[in-house]
This record gives sequence, structure tokens and C-alpha cells, in this order.
Amino acid sequence: MGSPVKLFNRQRSIHQILGGGVVADVMLWRRRDLTVGILTVTLAAWMMFEISGYTLLSFTSNVLLLLFTILFLWAKSAAILNRPAPPLPHFHLSEETANEASTIIHDYINTVLSVSEDIALGRDSKMFVRVGLMLLTISVIGSLASFLILGYISLVLVLTVPAVYERYETQIDAFAIMGCRKVQQLCVRLEQEYISKIHKWILEKKKLS
Repeated sequence: MGSPVKLFNRQRSIHQILGGGVVADVMLWRRRDLTVGILTVTLAAWMMFEISGYTLLSFTSNVLLLLFTILFLWAKSAAILNRPAPPLPHFHLSEETANEASTIIHDYINTVLSVSEDIALGRDSKMFVRVGLMLLTISVIGSLASFLILGYISLVLVLTVPAVYERYETQIDAFAIMGCRKVQQLCVRLEQEYISKIHKWILEKKKLS
């Protein structure tokens, strides 16, 4: 028997795809103590926000105010007592880093605009269906939960889904490939039965007008 077909025909392992470093180890529970610590701290923060009524903006402002106050007083007392200043790194954003970030943002925005143009002009029916389903899903999820809850749920998913997928990779790939084929068949059917007919109807209306 040949090797099982992997999703997206990938050749690398999940650990390699995730970068193979500390982040991959945490997401795949290879550093269990660190992963559990992150989940615990995040859960405690979420409970604090929910119980105390703190907002993320007010909490961040208060933490930064406390941090800057401590550093300011530390620096002033160090100057008076002839002690070393706070061991802070030199904050500087290099021009190369800024150019790389702007290039990535530029390419991403152009890709989004190109896809949006194709959808708006009716050039890509499959992408229209995908984007529509994605936006509908986001709308439904957003109406059911707050941003804070979504953030915590997203973190839990990030720290559980890759680990579960790595453990049951063969079975999940088989179901996912079957599901992708069903979705592709559904998209083709929708395009043939509805979207293409609507497109033809619009063109006929334009000709008559």
C-alpha cells in the first residue's frame, strides 16, 4: 500500500510547517508546562475582565501608566543615588524593517483589492461563494460572542487544534479531502444552476436596455 494522501499534498510535518521552534513546541504541547501556563494565565485574564468589568483599553492604559511610573522613578532615584539606570534596550525601528513591513502590507492589500475586484465584476464565482460564506460565518460568530471571548476561544483553538491534528493526522486528512471534493462539487453546481444564470440574465438586461 502507498503512503496516505496528505491534505494540500504537503510533504513537511506539522511541526516543520509551524516553524519548528518554540512556538511550534508550544502549539503541539511538546512544552506542556509552557502551554498550560499560557492557557492558565489567559483564563485568569479573561475571568478578571469579565468579573471586574475592565476593558482591554483601560487595562492596557493602567499597566502602561504603572510601568512608565516605575521606570521614571527608578531612573530619577538612580541619578540621585549614583546607581545604574534601568536596563532597557535601545528602542529603534530600522529602515530595513520598516521597508519590509511596508512591502508585506502593500502586497497583502493589493491581493485583497484584486480579489475584491474579481468578485465585484463577476470574474470569480467560486471566490464569491467562499468569501460570502466566510463573512456570513464571521457575522454569526460576532453576534454570539464579544471580542474578548473570541480572542480566548481563538487562543484555545490555536493551542489544541494543531496538537489534535498531529495525533489524528491520517483520519482528519481523509475526511478533509472528501469534504473539499464535496464543497468543490457544490460550488460547481451553484455556479451552473444559479450564478451563471443570474450573470446571463444581467447581460441580457443590459443588451435590452
